[in-house]
Amino acid sequence: MTLSEIRDILEADVLIGHDRLHLRVRGGFGSDLLSDMLHGPTNDVVLLTGLTNIQVVRSSVVSAVTAIVIVGGKTPSSEIITQAQAHELPLMVTPFTMFTSCGKLFAQGLPGIDCTKGD
Repeated sequence: MTLSEIRDILEADVLIGHDRLHLRVRGGFGSDLLSDMLHGPTNDVVLLTGLTNIQVVRSSVVSAVTAIVIVGGKTPSSEIITQAQAHELPLMVTPFTMFTSCGKLFAQGLPGIDCTKGD
């Protein structure tokens, strides 16, 4: 699934990465516990989170996440936006909750990533 498709499904606003919407992801990972993300295969994955702190970007860069979607219509700080831009990490915001966002993407064929099983 491409980031453009994810944007459309989640009715998301793209804050960073308009030029990267053609990128494909192989799965999705929804979590507010970023340490979980560091234990699994998260490269080429879209992260859905309700967190709006700088650790979201730092953990995503370390984990080779393709893009971040902040759920619940939360507004990320200018620091998050600046860091996402510095790392060329697409950043979107959706008005939907975590549960609804994950469900919408899964229903459209995006598989989840089970970090405890290696995928």
